[in-house]
Amino acid sequence: MTALQQQGQAAKAATYVLATAGTARKNAALNAIADVLTERQTEWLSANAEDVAAAKEAGMRPAMLDRLTLTPERVAGIVDGVRQVAALPDPIGRVDKMETRPNGLIIGRRRVPLGVIAIIFEARPNVTVDAAALCLKSGNVCILRGGKEAIRSNRCVAELMRQALRSVGLPEDCISLVQDTSHETANELMHLDGYVDVLIPRGGAGLIRAVAKEASVPVIRTGEGVCHIYIDDEADLDMGASILFNAKCSRPSVCNAVECVLVHRDVAADFWKKALPLLDEKGVELRADPEALEILGTRAVPAEDSDWDAEYDDYILAVKTAGGMDEAIDFINAHGTQHSEAIITKNYFKAQHFLDHVDAAAVYVNASTRFTDGGEFGLGAEIGISTQKMHARGPMGLEELTSCKYVIYGEGQVR
Repeated sequence: MTALQQQGQAAKAATYVLATAGTARKNAALNAIADVLTERQTEWLSANAEDVAAAKEAGMRPAMLDRLTLTPERVAGIVDGVRQVAALPDPIGRVDKMETRPNGLIIGRRRVPLGVIAIIFEARPNVTVDAAALCLKSGNVCILRGGKEAIRSNRCVAELMRQALRSVGLPEDCISLVQDTSHETANELMHLDGYVDVLIPRGGAGLIRAVAKEASVPVIRTGEGVCHIYIDDEADLDMGASILFNAKCSRPSVCNAVECVLVHRDVAADFWKKALPLLDEKGVELRADPEALEILGTRAVPAEDSDWDAEYDDYILAVKTAGGMDEAIDFINAHGTQHSEAIITKNYFKAQHFLDHVDAAAVYVNASTRFTDGGEFGLGAEIGISTQKMHARGPMGLEELTSCKYVIYGEGQVR
């Protein structure tokens, strides 16, 4: 038996304890995690500083380096997120419906954990805690596999969380970290049938597609974020420029950042007069189609075909000219990843048409795509943004980490 199989076996055994641990005990574990991360954050920050130094030496891009970096303020935000999860209603045990059949059987549907959830993610140490907290509250055991760039941070925080679990009498294997960050071990995790009930990849499009293609365990696809904003000919152009700046520049390395803007040709010249000064503040590179290039001139470079499908995770923006809303919708449905899409318009009927016809998990009218987030949607923290259509779609909070079991009460009925 390999080390990972042993880890999977221990995780599976822990599910039978955690699934029936009860809300009070799970909340005690979450608050213990929050306490230990606060009290011993210096250890976590020190481990993270080593990761950041190594990443800088390896030439990691600034946007990705920002994802990797922890600060006391970010740790405080992560701790606050754990306490928020503890305060959320527990979905486990909730009965969605109960009915009495003509034969007298009483049939109910009860919320239960999925079981063992494996999460493969990249250089984001906050995900280690967010994912563990959500899995714990929803009664799921988690096996975490982060990227090599964050391995010191992840080892430190995983051990702190395991200590917190022990302190409240829960098995430490409710949370475990894959220590080996090699591709071979990741591949083995994708095939850990019999132990892993569902696998959730969090990261760039390349990682997610590779996992979905390779894995033999069930996969929930999350986070592929080729997001668009369409500036309609009836848009408030100042509003559009402000929303575009926020969606691209507030944090370009996240999956809900916009990667492509479509601008109606009738307002393109006026729109870019308002948008360019904002984008210039961050030095955003524009990759434009020929029609947009005539307006933008040397401020943009010609777009390649690959730019229409690119998730840049950087200060780069694809620019497309649209002749109308239906043309924009067709383009978005062809090139988007069904994550988050937005229209800027003052026309109510156009807004409704856009909402009806764009195929995505989150569709916005006159707002930034950056709001696609569990916390912003009132779900607490999230384990990812599902871009698929089965089981869960959009931000995945506690309820999306559950399944159901039917419970049937009888009085001797036979069929």
